[in-house]
Amino acid sequence: MTKLLGAILAGGQARRFGSDKAHALYQGARLIDRVAAALAAQCDSVVVCGREEPGFTCIPDWPEAGLGPLGGLAAALHEARAQGCTHVLSAGVDVPDLPFDLAATLAGDGAGIVESQPVVGLWPSDAAPALEAFIAGGGRSLYRFADHIGARQIALPATLMNVNRPEDLPPA
Repeated sequence: MTKLLGAILAGGQARRFGSDKAHALYQGARLIDRVAAALAAQCDSVVVCGREEPGFTCIPDWPEAGLGPLGGLAAALHEARAQGCTHVLSAGVDVPDLPFDLAATLAGDGAGIVESQPVVGLWPSDAAPALEAFIAGGGRSLYRFADHIGARQIALPATLMNVNRPEDLPPA
């Protein structure tokens, strides 16, 4: 039986955005709340990785801050193993239009990532040791780690938003 941990990767600095993009509004809701809702609809529990956010269970990046999405994913994989979860469904805080059936779309053998955004992926929790070794060896690229473990790249019917600058959000 599959048990999923939803992981919102939110440890970035948001330099291009100019303010805390997790709290930016899209269709009347904060980005972090939209991502959390999509993950909660398909996961057994949800955590925020890489920051403290009131109202959420939060975990620090692993093994330290400053590793980008890999640090958040590593933390989530460790947390998933501690919770007895078989997989982590990950997404950046800046992807407010996640499908509510994403886990089913990405399911299959091994890891499955969204072709255009590897931060959005379904990762087996037993990939934690491989990620630990990858980081210890100096690896910092999520794309390279995905390739390293043979993650399948899945094309979605519609391109997901990737909010990096305020102008990436459609006008209200």
